[in-house]
Amino acid sequence: MKTTSQEPIRLQIIDADDETRALITLLLRAHTGRDYLVERAGRDDRFAGMPATASEAERRVSEALRESEAQLAAVLADRERLERQFYQAQKMETVGQLAGGIAHDFNNILTAIVGFGTLVAEQVSENEAASRNTEEILAAANRASALTRQLLAFGRRQVLHPTRVNLNDTVQALAGMLRQLIGENIDLRIVCSPHLPPIRADLSQLESALANLVINARDAMPRGGRLTIETADVTLDDDYCATHVGVRPGRYARLSVSDNGIGMSQDIQTRIFEPFFTTKEPGKGSGLGLSTVYGIVKQSGGNIWVYSEEALGSTFKVYLPVDPGEQPLAGQIEPARGHWSKGTETVLLVEDAPMIRRLAREIMLRAGYTVIEAGDAEQALLLAKKQGRIDLLLTDLIMPGPSGVELSEQLRASRPGVRVLYMSGYTDNAIVRNGMLGASEAFLQKPFTPEELLRKLRHVIEMQAI
Repeated sequence: MKTTSQEPIRLQIIDADDETRALITLLLRAHTGRDYLVERAGRDDRFAGMPATASEAERRVSEALRESEAQLAAVLADRERLERQFYQAQKMETVGQLAGGIAHDFNNILTAIVGFGTLVAEQVSENEAASRNTEEILAAANRASALTRQLLAFGRRQVLHPTRVNLNDTVQALAGMLRQLIGENIDLRIVCSPHLPPIRADLSQLESALANLVINARDAMPRGGRLTIETADVTLDDDYCATHVGVRPGRYARLSVSDNGIGMSQDIQTRIFEPFFTTKEPGKGSGLGLSTVYGIVKQSGGNIWVYSEEALGSTFKVYLPVDPGEQPLAGQIEPARGHWSKGTETVLLVEDAPMIRRLAREIMLRAGYTVIEAGDAEQALLLAKKQGRIDLLLTDLIMPGPSGVELSEQLRASRPGVRVLYMSGYTDNAIVRNGMLGASEAFLQKPFTPEELLRKLRHVIEMQAI
């Protein structure tokens, strides 16, 4: 390819020293893309009688300098903002992993407390004092379970059951309950965008997130005010994603919750989604409400941003990706609550936590099941080779060595008819998170009660028979 070189543009500046001429040359070259030859002209020079030329050069230099300074300031501001977003995202990810890990281990302990406590309650039902004490133990354990569920939600390690959801219908269905939550001194306004595309989310978790946002807005308006819930169909382009860390371009349904309350400072906004961070008085907030919302939104593939000004109010904007599917997804079906179900099937129980394994074995033995127990997948496969009949595999999902999913695949290679019930306090596994369990598979979340375990067992067995 041939290139044509242009002669440099000559400029002469009166009384310009070497440093000034070098700076002017660089600025003009950056601004115009042309080469300049900037020379010094004395006042007695022949160009001194041409003030227009010097004036034009000075004007160009001034304009180029101002534009360069403005561009540099904008670039530095964008970089600083993106660095803050990236740091915040990293911090939330780290704290989320810590919280989720602690909650998972705590869940195993609670599973044993709730399970064995329920067995004891059944045994001492004739003793009024002992029965009352066991009820208190179970009530405390259930409160602790609710706390771990919030931590798991923040850490994005809870099990979701996503279905196709219409965000407008969800907001309208909750309107009555939300009005009761906020009280009479707050005016609730709901503005739903028509023809809003459906999203794919866990309906109960979505309702919980909306309720938490409304409660947060209510608490920001102790003397009353206006609370607005809005939905909108938006498309986030590459430019938007370039200035918002972690956001992917595409079509989203946006849920906005706004108030005209006390607002937040910038420092508070940077910490607002952290678990146990609260600006409320002691005893009036756990500091887990907004962190739970954050986890639910992130695990659903969405994003949440807060905009706030002190004394003016706040707006939380939740972006949830539109569901590209056309057919509604079936929600998980739970049989009606009732008495403990009985069974005669043979269950291969695989759980690496000894106390959970003992609890599950005790529950199933009492209900009439035959139980073969193993501490990991390798031991389970060895036992399966020696066992004539196995009707159902009850396995923890996350274990040292092969996972529960890998175990089920290997077991079904030789026993294709075996049913599978997975259990865990959390999982990142796609088959559970995306609601893609097979026809003869189900999921049991820890902590569980004896009734829940036995009901799930019957559920899996009856699904296979259909």
